[in-house]
Parts: sequence; structure tokens; C-alpha cells
Amino acid sequence: MTTLLHNRIEAGQLLASRLTGYANCPDGIVLALPRGGVPVAFEIARKLRLPLDVCLVRKLGVPGHKELAMGAIAPNDVTIVNRDVVNWLHISPETIEQVAEQEKKELARRDRAYRGNRPYPEIRDRTVILVDDGIATGATMRAAIAALRQQHPKEIVVAVPVAAPSVCQELRTEVDKLICLRKPEPLHSISLWYEDFSQTTDEEVRDLLERAERELMVMK
Repeated sequence: MTTLLHNRIEAGQLLASRLTGYANCPDGIVLALPRGGVPVAFEIARKLRLPLDVCLVRKLGVPGHKELAMGAIAPNDVTIVNRDVVNWLHISPETIEQVAEQEKKELARRDRAYRGNRPYPEIRDRTVILVDDGIATGATMRAAIAALRQQHPKEIVVAVPVAAPSVCQELRTEVDKLICLRKPEPLHSISLWYEDFSQTTDEEVRDLLERAERELMVMK
């Protein structure tokens, strides 16, 4: 039986212990998928003494069933479509475009809310540890990977607490390394594998990003 993770903090600490080879990496950076990925990534960045930032991606939820991803978008017009879901539910291109336009507005809002006036970090030739609190369909993570690839990083390492085994297998071909703590089959829902999966707020995201920046400056 798969042991439940207590919360995102514990998940980040456990992942950090699997990533010690990246500690103090001179070109390393930890990027979190907000919002739930940020508390996980904060623990990793703190343990490895690496800078922390966010990688903004938005899931494209099926109208009426928003938890079901028909795709995802990322900055620079990156769009990933989950063809299995789209074909199964006979979703039109117009519907996908309509939802994508709504989510682009939310991407812009989150960028202002989380980053403020801080510029997006330089990614070229850097080692990126990409973190979320779990992977269900993989659409959101694929959009994040595609957006990062456009910026030519040296290495992309995906680190997640829980994901479906089949999704892990597929994603391994798209990144340099993938670390996953729990691979339950069937997954059903990411929240089932945490004792505490309470929602992360915008305020928590901002606070953790600011704390990470302060702590890194003290360490230096």
C-alpha cells in the first residue's frame, strides 16, 4: 500500500533528499508550478541553497468539468492539447481557444501577483529543477517543459511527489531526469495521496518567493 504524504512541506523535504547532487549548483534554479508546487519547491530550494521562482502554466479545464485537463498553456504562446480527452469528449477547436483566452488573462494576473516588478529569470544554459505537487494527466507539466525548452536550458529535472506511472514513463522521454516519490496505480486524484492537501493561496506563493530570496541572500 502506498504511504500517504503528510503535506507539501514533507513532500518537498523528501524530494530535496533525492536531489542533493544539485546542492549549491552554480547554474541551478528551482522553478515551481503555482500554486501548489510552490510550497514543495520552497523546501527543495532551501535545502539545496538554490534560487526559487515560478514557472507560470495554466491548465485548460473541460467546460463543466474543470478538474479534467483538455490541455495547458504557458507563456510565449505554448499550447499543449490532450488529444485523448479532446477526442473522447468531442471538444471543438473553438471551445479550446475560448478557454485558452480566459486562461491567458489568469496567466498575466498571476505573473503580476507573484513576480511584481521582478524580471523573469534567465534560463539559457541553466540547470532547471521543475517542481509541482503532483502530476495527473501531464498536460500542465508538458506545457511547462515546452516553454522552458524554448529558452535552451542546460538540463531539465522534473521533481514531483506523486504521479501516475504511465505519465512518468512518458515524461521521462521529454526531460533529462525525473524524480517521483509515489506512483500509485490507479492515481484517481493527486489529493488522495496527501493527508493535507489544502489549497495554496496567492499570498502564500508571494510570501514563499520572498522568503526564499531573503534566505538565499543570507546564505551568500
